[in-house]
Amino acid sequence: MTDPWIAFDLTLAGGMLVVAWLALASRAAFQMIVMFMMFGILASLSWVRLNAPDVALAEAAVGAGITGALLLRTLSSLRHAPKERAPHWPIAMVAGVLSLIIVGALGAALLMAPEASLGYDRAVAIRLDQSGVTNPVTAVLLNFRSYDTLLEIAVLSAALAIMLMLGSKPLSPRPLGPLFLPFAKVIVPSSVIIAGYLLWLGASQPGGAFQAAAVLAAGGIVLILGQHYDPRARDGALIRLVCGIGLAGFVLVAIGGQILTSEMLRYPEGLEKTWIVMIEATLTVSVAATLAALFVGALRKGTTA
Repeated sequence: MTDPWIAFDLTLAGGMLVVAWLALASRAAFQMIVMFMMFGILASLSWVRLNAPDVALAEAAVGAGITGALLLRTLSSLRHAPKERAPHWPIAMVAGVLSLIIVGALGAALLMAPEASLGYDRAVAIRLDQSGVTNPVTAVLLNFRSYDTLLEIAVLSAALAIMLMLGSKPLSPRPLGPLFLPFAKVIVPSSVIIAGYLLWLGASQPGGAFQAAAVLAAGGIVLILGQHYDPRARDGALIRLVCGIGLAGFVLVAIGGQILTSEMLRYPEGLEKTWIVMIEATLTVSVAATLAALFVGALRKGTTA
């Protein structure tokens, strides 16, 4: 029997290839960013078709949404910078060959991987009742492989620290017209509600801290763009503190696990869900503040932000 979705899947796959090529081949930076955001939306639809709603949510919120906003923010800061010459064709050819080699190596590694290493879902299912949650993705990210998530938060915090050390041009939003205020009145409270829902849902269904943080950060960016909140008029110390509580809280949990269970990042028996919810709640606020801070720009004392 023919799959009724085959035409949609082929169109989606073809569309992703076309959009990816347009993003790479375009000489206009703005068009490249728009194509990148379109690719993120198509990628999120692909993950839905692959029955991976968690990844689809993260791709739509972070890949196409927040990352696209950061790229547009960067573009606005670079428009007045001196233009650099395009690389000569030998450099572009070398970069293309290296990219093909990396793609080929990754494909070969996947094809030659032993079958046991591809049965990760079965191993998770066997131990799912020990994780404290019923969503296997959350169980992996915040219990079985919580070190990976800790390192991801460390990388995000390092990106913010580099921005603070190097400095960046603070955002100076312009008035966006009379229609933006009613838009903000709907989007901002909705983002808070949706973020809270995604956070709580992550314990049992697709959702979690990163998806919730991206939605919450989007609401904060709307406030800033609408000039309803001006971070330049306030001391950035509080914002930096909120940005740091995610990593600091995660490290404290790791230390607490070592003290209580004699193993790093292992939660006390029977309290796994409580600890995971506390971690995710802290990460949601911290990651949202970090993403918004990266969008806004300089938050150091003595700057205009």
